[in-house]
Amino acid sequence: MKLYKINVNGKQYEVEVESIEEIESKPVLKKQEPKEESKTNVLAPMQGKITTLNVKVGSTVKKGDVLMVLEAMKLENDILCPVDGYVRQLLIKENDQVEINQLMLVIG
Repeated sequence: MKLYKINVNGKQYEVEVESIEEIESKPVLKKQEPKEESKTNVLAPMQGKITTLNVKVGSTVKKGDVLMVLEAMKLENDILCPVDGYVRQLLIKENDQVEINQLMLVIG
């Protein structure tokens, strides 16, 4: 024990302080929760027919890649990849007719 003298508002006090041994602690690792894998749905922007399909399940894709070609009113429209990732799910095939906002594929 150590004895200290302290002054508070002009009064002197004697205080005994007991020393304790230092405890060495190891850092606690925060348990990492599994991250929910993000996914992006690719929807048909218009009604039409899938004439060309450039990907399959498991394909690695980059933002801007042409995933497929959708023919609508005799015009061919490239459906571009909105994000980097891979094709998790493919819900259409070539020559399928799709409706507006129909889910065509999922990118993970």
